[in-house]
Parts: sequence; C-alpha cells; structure tokens
Amino acid sequence: MLLTSCAVGWLVSSSARSQTIPAGFPVLEESLRRQQLLGNEEIKDLSFSLRPIVSLKQNHFRNLNDSTVLAKKRVQLELLPVLSTTVFNSNRPYGWGNYSMMNSAGVQTLLSPGVYGKLFFLNFQFRPEFVASQNKAYQGFGENYSDNTIFARFRYWNFGDHPERFPKEYNSFAWLGQSYISLNAGPVALGVSTENIWWGPGQFTSLIFSNNARGMEHLFLRTSRPANIIIGTLEAELIAGRAEDTGVLPSQNQRLNGIFARPFRGDWRYVTGLTITYQPVFLPKIYVGFNRTFQQYNEDVPDSFNGRFPVLEPFQKKNLFTNDNSVDYDAKAQDQQVSFFLRYYNSKGNFEIYAEYGKQDHSYDWRDFILSPEHARAYLLGFSKLFKSGKQGEYFQLRGEIVQQAESVNRYIRYADLNTLNTSWHTHYQVRGFTNEGQSMGVGIGVGANAQILEFSKVANLNKLGVLFQRIENQQDFYNRAFGENPNKRPWVDFSAGILWDHQWDRLVLSSKAQMIKGYNYQWENDSGSTADYPSGQNLWTFSGTVNLIYQIHK
Repeated sequence: MLLTSCAVGWLVSSSARSQTIPAGFPVLEESLRRQQLLGNEEIKDLSFSLRPIVSLKQNHFRNLNDSTVLAKKRVQLELLPVLSTTVFNSNRPYGWGNYSMMNSAGVQTLLSPGVYGKLFFLNFQFRPEFVASQNKAYQGFGENYSDNTIFARFRYWNFGDHPERFPKEYNSFAWLGQSYISLNAGPVALGVSTENIWWGPGQFTSLIFSNNARGMEHLFLRTSRPANIIIGTLEAELIAGRAEDTGVLPSQNQRLNGIFARPFRGDWRYVTGLTITYQPVFLPKIYVGFNRTFQQYNEDVPDSFNGRFPVLEPFQKKNLFTNDNSVDYDAKAQDQQVSFFLRYYNSKGNFEIYAEYGKQDHSYDWRDFILSPEHARAYLLGFSKLFKSGKQGEYFQLRGEIVQQAESVNRYIRYADLNTLNTSWHTHYQVRGFTNEGQSMGVGIGVGANAQILEFSKVANLNKLGVLFQRIENQQDFYNRAFGENPNKRPWVDFSAGILWDHQWDRLVLSSKAQMIKGYNYQWENDSGSTADYPSGQNLWTFSGTVNLIYQIHK
C-alpha cells in the first residue's frame, strides 16, 4: 500500500535519510499514523513515540525531476512544503499545540517555509517560523477574591511561567523554528536543533515534550530510524538544551502582580532528557519505553558529567542522599519528570491503544512508590480505530484521549494541611515550570488541568470530515486548594464541539477546525444573579477557529 501523494513529498530517497516531518505537523503526521494501522510496510516499525519522524526503515519512493530539487547520490537540496496557520479566538485564549504561536485572544498567524539539504553525511533543515498576533486583552483572573484565594492562584503562577497575556514584543517575531543541522552515521544522528520534539505515544498532547511551546535550543544524539538490536528494535534520544523564562509577570492586573508575583531569577534553565523505546522481537507491534527529564537554572548546574546528565542517576531518592539527609539532595534545586509508556497497534484490526504514566518527583524508595503511586503523577490514555466505510480507500475514524494532571485524592492523606499542597504537573517551587518562552513544553491544556477528547470522522487519503468533542477541567489543583470545600464555587469546565474539515487539491492541503466552547464558571466568577442559596457561576461562550494551509513546492 502506498502513502498518499502529499505524504510522499515528505519522504526521502535512500541517499537522504534525515529530512523530517515536524512533530505534530498538521494532516501529514496523522495520515502516516493511520497508514500504519492499515498495514503500510514502510512504517510498520515506527513507534510514533519519538518525533519528529526523521526517516523510514526503507524507502523506494523517488523524487520527481523538478527545478526546485537538486539531487545526486550524496548531495541533495530541496524546498520543503510551506505551512501557514491562522488561529482566531473570539474573546479569550483557547487551544494548544501550535508551535511558536502564543496562547492569546484575537487573530494569530504563523508562516513556516523551509529548505532541506544534504552533503555526504551532513544534513540540515532550515524551517523558520514567523508569527504575528493581535493579542487582545480579555477577562482574566479577577481581584474580587480574598487574599488567601489570590495567593493560591499566584502560588501556581509563581511556580511556573504562564502569563495570562504576553507583552507587545511577542506580537510579532521570527524564530528558527523547525531547524537543525546534524551528522549522520547509519541509524545514529548527532546535531543541534531548535525543533519541537515529541516524546511518548499521545496523539493530541504529551506528558513530557510536544509541539505546544516554541522549540527549545538543544543538542541531540538520537536514532534516526528504529535500530535492530537482535532482540528487537530500539529508538532513543539524549538531549541537552536551553529553556527560557519570559520574565513576564503572570496576571493582567498589575496591582495584583505588585503584591503577589514572585520575580524571576533572570537565568536560563538547563534541560537534559533521555527517551528510550523498545519493541521486543517476540512481541511485534508492542512498544514500551520511558522518558526522563531534569531541569535546573544554569548557575546551579555542577560542572561535572553527573551534573550535566542527571538523567543517568538512580530513580530512588534514598540512593542520592548524603548523610541520610534528603535536604542535601533538595538543595540541588533540580526538577525531575519521568514517564513510562506502552503502545500497541494491530494492522488486522486497524486499531491502536496506548498509555503513559508520569511522575514529577522522585519516590523515596520502592515502598514509597507502591504505597503512594498517585503522588505527583499525571497520566494519559488513548486509542484510535478505523472502520471500513464500504467505499474503496475510505474509512470511518474514531479516536480519543484522556489526560489527567490534577493531584489525586492522595493529597488528603499525604498532606496534613492542604495549604501545603504544591504539586502540579509542569510546576516546581525552585525551578519554575517546565516551559519555554511562557508555554508548557508538554501538556498544553493548562497547569493542573484535565481533558477528555473524542473525535469521529470520515477519512480518505488526506481528506477528512468529522466532529470533535472536548471537555477540559481548568486549573483543578488551584480550585481544590482555593475552593475545594466551598459549596458556593464550582470548577471551571469548558465543553466544546467542533467541525473538522481537511481537503487536498493537488499540491495544496487545507486543514480546518471550527469550535464553539461554553465555559462553565469561567474564571470561577459568580453570575450577577448568584445567591448563597442558589449559587451559579458565570458562563462564557467562545468561538475558536484554526486554518492550516500546506503547499508543496514540488511533488
């Protein structure tokens, strides 16, 4: 079975194996994943847990003779498909996973052209991103709360970098985007990159890395395709990167910032990470793996191998103490995240299932982990299934995902006083937030938020027509801390329904999404008619629309 014609334009000949499909790229990545479920031999060994997708195990596609392509046995130069993305949010930010684009209200656009080149074993891709945003003001977190409630809100803001509204210098900017340069030797690549990376099997988001924030500058050593290790295949990547704080105070209300906001350190964060995915030879189409990251402000990083690559240290905190004192370890001011994942797909049944479980804090020992597995955890569950429609090449697609970040009821057991609760995925009291330029590098639905996502569509090649349903519980950790025992307050929950339409016209591919969102108890504000006996929250309707245009320069 051949891939669709648009996807073929992305695949490289056997003499050029490092041109990439950016992590989470609209239409094309989903199409490749769907083709795997349909039994495509070209991609049968890909785990989709290490992205961007760099190359296939084998490829017999050839580049057509085109004036925009210079291709010889060991030399290649070609223009890449151009991506244009436009997002409109009517009266408040909504959505995630748009590369360098900010979380904002109003109209925002991204333009990303590119060129790929190869010279013997040297490969490069230059794919910058140009962003322009209207970045309108909107109703954010108000000041008509008690100081204790406002302090609770700022507690999570101060443990991360998630400004409500970005300053005007973010309204228009250019960035290197999905660019890299690497040296390739067989299945191994060593290089430097500003690309987004995506670790884990998630389709809509990921616990560790995704395409939700601006790509981080990083060095990488990775497999460029699944490597045969006799007992199975292996995909792996080791990175060391630089993540930036914005320095922007969190609230749109400057008076509250002046009282409650904690200033930034003014330093950048050193991020190191390791991911390994293994497919056992005796269990085909089953992938197991783990991701692990550490981050630390650069001035705190020890000048040693262990200091630069703490991802290789033991998992149990008791093995890291000096003088049996955990305070010595905590004084390092490091933030760790680790996740374990499983993915299985069946090409005869045309379906896949996957799961990922993450921990943000070391367990003291195995006993601590077994007795308290819910502490500082997040998890993700998902599936995808294709049904034949009766027409040649056409299928019905059903896929969904659940993301859970909020601290569990374990908090009532672990913390004698809920006021000490300070664990939330992607936050840290010393190294504020697993973010880059003000947005989470992994889960994009918000700090301490939970989501349930379901999509049903009809697909044929790159074309799709479907509906999307989403439910998001916003900032649940803050809600539990500030209002959890207040009968007059209810969680802020967004319900949304949307229409999806993707279509290909020769070299042009359009991918669109139109959603209506009803935010119940928006910003936890009470409605003007709310009373103590009949409390009711403020509800807000929002329209969110996204249009992606992908144009292939050559076929």
